[in-house]
Amino acid sequence: MRNMREIRSERLGESYFEFHHPSGLKILVYPKPGYKAAYAVFGTRYGSIDTQFRQKGDAAFTAVPEGIAHFLEHKLFESEELDAFQRYAETGASANAYTSFDKTCYLFSCTGDFKASLEILLDFVTHPYFTAETVQKEQGIIGQEIRMCRDEPDWEALFLLLRAMYKNHPVRIDIAGTEESISHITADLLYKCYRTFYNLSNMVLCVAGGVRPEDVLAVADRLLKKQAPVEIERKCFDEPDEVAAAYAEERLAVASPIFSLGFKQHIDSPERPLREILLWRVVHEAVCGRTTPFYNALLEEGLLNTSFDWEYFCGYGYAASIFTGETPDPKAVERRLVARIETLQKDGIAPDDFERIRKKLYGRAVMAFNDIDSIANALVSAEFCGEGLFDEAETLGTLTLAEANDLLRTKLDTARRSLAVILPGEE
Repeated sequence: MRNMREIRSERLGESYFEFHHPSGLKILVYPKPGYKAAYAVFGTRYGSIDTQFRQKGDAAFTAVPEGIAHFLEHKLFESEELDAFQRYAETGASANAYTSFDKTCYLFSCTGDFKASLEILLDFVTHPYFTAETVQKEQGIIGQEIRMCRDEPDWEALFLLLRAMYKNHPVRIDIAGTEESISHITADLLYKCYRTFYNLSNMVLCVAGGVRPEDVLAVADRLLKKQAPVEIERKCFDEPDEVAAAYAEERLAVASPIFSLGFKQHIDSPERPLREILLWRVVHEAVCGRTTPFYNALLEEGLLNTSFDWEYFCGYGYAASIFTGETPDPKAVERRLVARIETLQKDGIAPDDFERIRKKLYGRAVMAFNDIDSIANALVSAEFCGEGLFDEAETLGTLTLAEANDLLRTKLDTARRSLAVILPGEE
């Protein structure tokens, strides 16, 4: 088949197909024989942090209102006739979309009539329809959504933390923007962002499940026209290593305090390589994974409950270790976590613990290949990071204890931290 490359993992015994479509779109198809369901994601490398950008040849950066990527996601579902959800109702597919810090994705899942559903997906995403009237209407709808998110304590705690950690980087702003920022969005600005970031050379189509590659290509051939590629330069923001504030708090209607503790990391290049991301996962598991004596001690003392979690939070121009949960005493948890990290930096991760954690993460990576939703979304993420889908499992098999300990000791600075707390009671 034309322009086809099979990407195979001998370690996993799995494979998928990569196509470079004449339109400029890269297409990735992961057939799962025996599966009736199919899952498709049409994504663009365009997220909430892309507030300043320029195309090749532009003299200056274009600055756009915060929240415009999310706004554009909402607007694409509309057309002069039926909106996309009404069209999907006719095929029986379940559709959705999401905007994150670094990408926007449109998706559907179905158990039948796959090609008709894929036609809808490719059609509405490639045919924008914005008017002054519909933009004004959407400003009211998204403004209400922004107000509702303020009542979500976990979401509010995250952005309270990001505002405390970051001074200049747009990651500190809610993905949906603010009511003030979205009031400046116009149809012309939406079209400018669309023409820049929704160029097919900046996008990927990923499909997994009971599908045939030739069926996906047949739909793409009918719906997609060739586009000249664009070269996009994203703004690199001047972000200091120091946090903006060591502590921040708000009050909401919560039963007990909710905390987010973040350790801001020095950025020497805009993006983190996969190997480093996986090493951070090992380090975090070693610090406070659910099998550690540290976690279980805090659980028994009542300082934590099972809502406790962590993540390596990274993207273009930012990276942090973040720990979240509920606790009656956030500052006590902060002190204990800092002490735990500093002890582990001094003593190092035990070899047996490292090997157990590495195998645990490998097992999770392998298990994900049973779920077509996870496969399709992971294909998108891997593509936008310049990686292959199997790279995570392959890399996990080669991580070393020395690398993990070096990362822990040299890149996790406990002095560069912020604590954000949501306290019970309305302000």
